[in-house]
Amino acid sequence: MARFVDIHPDNPQPRLLQQVVDALRDDALIAYPTDSGYALGSRIGNRDGRDRILRIRGLDDRHHFTLVCKDFSQLGQLVHVDNSAFRAIRAATPGPYTFILPAMPEVPRRLMHPKKRTVGVRIPDHTVVQALLDLLGEPLLTSTLILPGETEARTMGWEIKEELDHEVDLVIEAGETTSEPTTVVDWSSGSPEVVRRGAGDPDRFA
Repeated sequence: MARFVDIHPDNPQPRLLQQVVDALRDDALIAYPTDSGYALGSRIGNRDGRDRILRIRGLDDRHHFTLVCKDFSQLGQLVHVDNSAFRAIRAATPGPYTFILPAMPEVPRRLMHPKKRTVGVRIPDHTVVQALLDLLGEPLLTSTLILPGETEARTMGWEIKEELDHEVDLVIEAGETTSEPTTVVDWSSGSPEVVRRGAGDPDRFA
């Protein structure tokens, strides 16, 4: 059964955050709220985490995983960002955007798109996620929690606990969240291409 951890959305309790971090370091797969709905997350080094995410979501190896980062400095260690992308991405983060960029050698190959060698990165504007990332000290391997046959991310922690009780190890509840997805911008070819319009203003990358 999955643990259910109720964290204050504005003043996250350090004791509860530490419980989540301890679980992640023990290779747990968690469901957690972001500024664009719930997501599934594990440590980058958790080999089983990637496969469990694909299995829960019914996806294949071509899925573009996202590395959720605390700040731009952490993001820059994972992907190659040229000068034009640097300014635009920095101005748009933190916020509801996912950027697809060429992965740095430090990113495990199993997390990249098999042909493009790219990976998604984002910096969420969410108090609990920021506090969690700060305590964890590393990015989270993440995929939006959209189940097979559905089109929107889940938004209710207790519903996830009921439905995925034996599929995930821990569910975080932290108040209301939206189901509107991030705006996805593919910058892997050197110029921005908006491939999904979502909560973030796509016109700034037009």
